[in-house]
Amino acid sequence: MAGLMDGETRQERREKRLKKKREQMLLHGRSLVRIYRDAILKRLRGKKEG
Repeated sequence: MAGLMDGETRQERREKRLKKKREQMLLHGRSLVRIYRDAILKRLRGKKEG
């Protein structure tokens, strides 16, 4: 195991992995919010016109 050679504990590796996962969620979370918001606004605008 490469992690053991570097003197990392299992906990440290786990924390690093979770941190990376959280950062990914932040990046994708923003774009997801934008997509959902646009879809909802589009639907609302469509109802007003129709």
